[in-house]
Amino acid sequence: MTFKTTDLCDAHSSKLQIAAPLFRDYGGKTAFAGPIQTIKTYEDNSQVRVQLEKPGEGRVLVVDGGGSRGCALLGDQLAGLAFSNGWSGVVVHGCIRDAQEIFSLPIGVKALATHPLKSVKNNYGNAGAPVTFAGVTFVPGEYLYADIDGIVVSKTRIE
Repeated sequence: MTFKTTDLCDAHSSKLQIAAPLFRDYGGKTAFAGPIQTIKTYEDNSQVRVQLEKPGEGRVLVVDGGGSRGCALLGDQLAGLAFSNGWSGVVVHGCIRDAQEIFSLPIGVKALATHPLKSVKNNYGNAGAPVTFAGVTFVPGEYLYADIDGIVVSKTRIE
């Protein structure tokens, strides 16, 4: 799939949600798209792992980490797992770590920042419900398109 978020906005802006420009690119693939899967957590990536262990089938995992800058919710091992299991990308409303290694993986990863501290593992997190941040409500099954210019969400796939 070849797309540019700028072109999507030019053609479909009235049908799109456009995320506030808060995110930096960390993955080796800066353009990625797919149906949304969500998880809401806070400084605990246990359920992030659970989701990424499942077949991604081209989906994008959207992690609402509450915008925390207290630890990382994704590192090179989980990003590698995402790639191996067929996820298109991961958007983290929080931090990641192992940025250099993640940059070498052919998967899309966007996050607010990096942080060297790993998260706790208390099995906290809720998957599969809509999450809202950056001015967008991310609903499972809707489509996310991301590239170096930003993130847009559509209720349906745009061809």
